[in-house]
Amino acid sequence: MRTCEKWFIGGFFLLLAGVVSGQALPVIDVYKNPYCGCCGNWIKHLQATGFSVRVHETSDTDATRRQLGMPATYASCHTAKMTIAGKSYLFEGHVPAGDIQRLLREKPAALGLAVPGMPAGSPGMEVPKGQEQPYETLLILPDGSARVYKRHAPGQSQ
Repeated sequence: MRTCEKWFIGGFFLLLAGVVSGQALPVIDVYKNPYCGCCGNWIKHLQATGFSVRVHETSDTDATRRQLGMPATYASCHTAKMTIAGKSYLFEGHVPAGDIQRLLREKPAALGLAVPGMPAGSPGMEVPKGQEQPYETLLILPDGSARVYKRHAPGQSQ
């Protein structure tokens, strides 16, 4: 057996092991402006924690947000969508991957999660010299209202 075949077969079994053990993470579709660097940094944050990401460039993120169903009240610079087992969740802004993983475990009746605005220190919004601000990840309920899902303090790991 050639080396490339060994790598392919080995990779297939690692992927299969992840799916069987429940460790495979779903694909997240990210809708972003093609010129936004912080969105790209958030995508790298997701990928570093095991998520696969499909990027959709759009010049009108407000229209995309509206079309997907995320209330404008929670707007940030990008919107994402994930579907797993027929259930879709939306993510608005710089939501930490750990909060998304928690949502996957808990599977609440919700529209999704949002980090409104662009808080310094959130994933993708890292700033030099620790100029971070506290922020909250909100759980967006089906009726469009929200409650705090997690509070993030400066210096706290994402």
